Amino acid sequence: MDALVRELMPYVGRVCGAIALDRGDDAMQETFIAVLRNLGSLREPAAIHGWVRRIAVRESIRVARDGREDPVGPGLLTSTTIAPVDVATVLDVRSTLASLGPEQRAILVLRDLDGLSETETAGLLGVAEGTVKSRLHRARSAFIRRWES
Repeated sequence: MDALVRELMPYVGRVCGAIALDRGDDAMQETFIAVLRNLGSLREPAAIHGWVRRIAVRESIRVARDGREDPVGPGLLTSTTIAPVDVATVLDVRSTLASLGPEQRAILVLRDLDGLSETETAGLLGVAEGTVKSRLHRARSAFIRRWES
């Protein structure tokens, strides 16, 4: 179990942090609780990353809805940062993401960060592909509008 958590932690942390923002640690904890409780129900061990991704997205959206978000909270820079970045840009991106709803952040993470196809994203979120397309368009437009303002 320890090896599994260590292997998945950077990925789960990145997904949860991007969607739940300052509540990313809470979402990550809830994700691992769900993963460990339900590990026996995983039918295909090779599909663990996709299975964990689904749980992480669901828990991140739930946790983000339950709490207020601080766009410049303490979780701005996580241990999953792998390259030096301009701190001002990180703060701007995080603040812009915080102004979006959890569902919009989730669609941006899945499509633009994880590189999932519309079909994969639709399956993961349990919506039609057309819904993914429209949500992605609205999320990108909202992000750009807020980023430029």
